[in-house]
Amino acid sequence: MIRRLKYNEIDFKKYTECLENSEQQKYSATKDFLDIVSGENWEILVYNDYEAVMPIPYMTKFGIKIIINPKLCQQLGIFSKVDQIDINDKFLDFFEKKYNIWYYAFNDTNQFTKKLKERKNFLIYPADYNEVRQKYSPKRKRKLRLDEEVLQNSEVRQVMMNEAIDFISQNTIGAKDEQDKQAFLQTFSAFERAGHLKLTAFFYHKTIINVIAVYSDEKTLALLGTFNAKEYVKLSGSSVIIDHTIAENIKHKIFDFEGSEVPAIEEFFRGFRPELKMYNVISNSKKDIIEKAIKLLIRK
Repeated sequence: MIRRLKYNEIDFKKYTECLENSEQQKYSATKDFLDIVSGENWEILVYNDYEAVMPIPYMTKFGIKIIINPKLCQQLGIFSKVDQIDINDKFLDFFEKKYNIWYYAFNDTNQFTKKLKERKNFLIYPADYNEVRQKYSPKRKRKLRLDEEVLQNSEVRQVMMNEAIDFISQNTIGAKDEQDKQAFLQTFSAFERAGHLKLTAFFYHKTIINVIAVYSDEKTLALLGTFNAKEYVKLSGSSVIIDHTIAENIKHKIFDFEGSEVPAIEEFFRGFRPELKMYNVISNSKKDIIEKAIKLLIRK
């Protein structure tokens, strides 16, 4: 039986145990992550006594609850010891009937009988770093060979938000407005306070020219953002700091590139020769949402 539980009704001990023992494990479904990106605006569907769970974040517009993956949250979906299509189908059926869905992404392990839209993600799984680097494309390997002048005048190291925030703010691409950009910065700061953010910077002549923001936990590093000074793009600092982060962590952690629908960014990620992992999504237009909202109100 599938039940719908509001935030204050969730047994977080059982929820966390289900996630940690699941075949689908994703950092983005943890309470720590969702509390930061959604506040308490998320609930779950639960199968029997937490045999399977499905976190559902939402926003409220004009009194209507709309389901949408929050910023920086690529995948959620169903979590269980073994991914079972029949159970997943039950969750999907319940979900589509009961909720007004704008955009929701399942995880890359979830399989369904019904055909859904798919998106791309890229992962490098734990392995010896030398083996991982050996697979890089010839172009990516060339980008990592810095000339002597750059080597003599550059440094790669971790930084804190207070050291990098101005650079990140000035080089953020994709935020729709200043308010949206500030929301990203606040989220990064919240991840840092929670002990989950790693910022790695490339310094050239003691000035930051590249930064990557990575969400970190015991099993995964997830690339939340890359920030680059346009005038120094040819120095390939972003390639260097991603490679540096992979070198330090890939023996024990997955490196999750978080995918991209932008061809140039996808090409950049593919240069590290990650594994392509497709994941299912539900995506509806504003018109669909309004029509669904009316139907749900009539049912009530």
